Amino acid sequence: MIYQGNRITVSMLEDGIANMQYNAENESVNKFDSETNKQFDEAVNALEKANDVKGLIVTSSKGVFIAGADITEFVASFKQPEDEIKEWLIGINDVFNRFEDLPFPKVAAINGAALGGGCEMTLVCEYRVMSDNAIIGLPETQLGIFPGFGGTVRTTRVIGIDNALELIATGTPKKAPDALKLGLVDATVAAEELQDAAIDLVKKCISGELDWQAKRQEKLNPVKLNPLEQTMAFSSAKAMIFAKANPKQYPAPALAIAAMEKHVNLPRDKAIEVEAAGFAKAAKTPQAESLVGLFLNDQLVKKLAKQHSKLAHDIDEAAVLGAGIMGGGIAYQAASKGLPIIMKDIKSEQLDLGMGEASKLLGKMVDRGKMTPTQMGETLSRIRPTLNYGDFGETDIVIEAVVENPNVKRAVLAEVEGLVKDDCILASNTSTISITYLAEALARPENFVGMHFFNPVHKMPLVEVIRGAKSSEQAIATTVALASKMGKVPVVVNDCPGFLVNRVLFPYFGAFDLLLKQGADFVHIDKVMEKFGWPMGPAYLIDVVGLDTGVHGAEVMAEGYPDRMKPDYKGAIEHLYEKKRLGQKNGVGFYKYEMDKRGKPQKVADDTTYALLKDTTDSDAQTFDDQAIIDRMMLAFCNETVRCLEDNIVSTPSEADMAMIMGVGFPPFRGGPCRYIDQMGLDNYLALCEKYADLGKAYEAPQKIRDMAAAGETFYPTA
Repeated sequence: MIYQGNRITVSMLEDGIANMQYNAENESVNKFDSETNKQFDEAVNALEKANDVKGLIVTSSKGVFIAGADITEFVASFKQPEDEIKEWLIGINDVFNRFEDLPFPKVAAINGAALGGGCEMTLVCEYRVMSDNAIIGLPETQLGIFPGFGGTVRTTRVIGIDNALELIATGTPKKAPDALKLGLVDATVAAEELQDAAIDLVKKCISGELDWQAKRQEKLNPVKLNPLEQTMAFSSAKAMIFAKANPKQYPAPALAIAAMEKHVNLPRDKAIEVEAAGFAKAAKTPQAESLVGLFLNDQLVKKLAKQHSKLAHDIDEAAVLGAGIMGGGIAYQAASKGLPIIMKDIKSEQLDLGMGEASKLLGKMVDRGKMTPTQMGETLSRIRPTLNYGDFGETDIVIEAVVENPNVKRAVLAEVEGLVKDDCILASNTSTISITYLAEALARPENFVGMHFFNPVHKMPLVEVIRGAKSSEQAIATTVALASKMGKVPVVVNDCPGFLVNRVLFPYFGAFDLLLKQGADFVHIDKVMEKFGWPMGPAYLIDVVGLDTGVHGAEVMAEGYPDRMKPDYKGAIEHLYEKKRLGQKNGVGFYKYEMDKRGKPQKVADDTTYALLKDTTDSDAQTFDDQAIIDRMMLAFCNETVRCLEDNIVSTPSEADMAMIMGVGFPPFRGGPCRYIDQMGLDNYLALCEKYADLGKAYEAPQKIRDMAAAGETFYPTA
């Protein structure tokens, strides 16, 4: 044994070939945390002194090769000054460089995901062989940073500037065939052949059949590309990348490109200093704080879902009541994850619509090459359309997705309850109706919960699981388990009008209505909020949701929260709805919709809208600058999020932020409404609330904000 640690071991195999194996004891995956970095240094020390090593393979004993760096440790490191972050990175890179410089050839045997630091570990080897079911990549820009363990330096030299820029800026991992095509790996083999293939490559290096010194030298030298070709490569990459990611919103790709432009003509050690400096700059941006925080929040929400699921009973079959687009989407989602599901409706044409929706979604998977026609057929066979309840006797959970009418829902739920087994869970896919109220119609209210999917079901990751007054923990657990099984991210919330997401969304629409009343232009508001980072502005969003749905939801909210959601005027949304403008569903709302060449609705500003809005606009119309629009829209949104925390509708800021990002598209680079308040500073936020408090209760600071500001607290720890 050359080196023995609880993260890394180095042992001799045969013919002078050593195996450096990553095997983090008591951990599900290997990652570069501080202890692993320490042991990597010690292992390199041992290898530098080992005179009998002729070659080495790098392996993993886990199903994952190396998942990357420990993000939780990054959070603490990123709080250091920029120059200290740079020095910390250079210290880590020194070990990677020394490993690269060992006087014998090295081959990485990539058996699973090699991401971030895991990919960078493979790059300090001369050769890389990859299992055909593994993935490899540098996803750091998705966290607001970029590779810092030599990734930007070595990729430019191994796969070329163009490929390196695409790999790093997009952060998209590569499957084995694509990695081989790029030159990111040198061979791909079946998983069971991986170690033998790696050993064979090392032997060929030792025998001189492969010139491993030349492979290494390429990584030590500047990039071999003349200045004109370099300029063209960077210019074209910038045009493509910046078109996809606004550098003001997501600065990491731009900072990565800037670092790469500086270091491509430098030798390795100098280039790594440039990379470290650029990384440190990215790490100190608010976007990195938000996106790393978002990653940690995602981990927390998934951990909470697992905890909730511990009491769940088995789910072998589900059912959905109500076909159509929503029912078909739910059925598709279940079937695509391997869960048999019954789809019941009272009309055969609705069943046809639901099956058509599922077929359409599966057909797109086939067209993209993500599914074979045979697999599509197998998936569709898991959906059983029916006009009766004959097969409901053994169903484990029934999702009600009928029309958003409390009387209809109560009748349907009461009917199905009498036909299912006693421990079957009933879940209502309602967006606004009280779960406690709906449960009054049931004999077993403890088995009833809310399960709010967002439309379109196949795209929106969030599912709100709503706890009614009498919902049992097992009912919540089983519904959470079902959502997870369907590939969704469940967030458990307590019952109230609108639950969490819609309760927060409607004050946002209210702020939009008030701006229009006072003279703002809806197109201008949309442009401002899209520039702020929303995927669509409020006018476009309500058109997509449907003005009829918006008006119905607003009525529920007004009844539930009259102090801040019941205006004393008729707003533009209600007025346009009364004029039969429903949004995309009938082609006219705030915008009119015309089909583009791909058959998708394209919005066009409509002069008729402006004429109609004159009826709801104050005679002394005002003008608003961009910041005033942002402040007013975001105050209404963020204040209601905080009130949901005050009222224990949602348990943690992490869950609230994730729900808003996954449910309504809150800008991810801003981290969520709670993170947004933290980054603004609670005192500054409180001052903004006071500035606009005269507009109404929706703009007044919640007591929780006042208390936190007085105590110097934040939603997320600062130390």
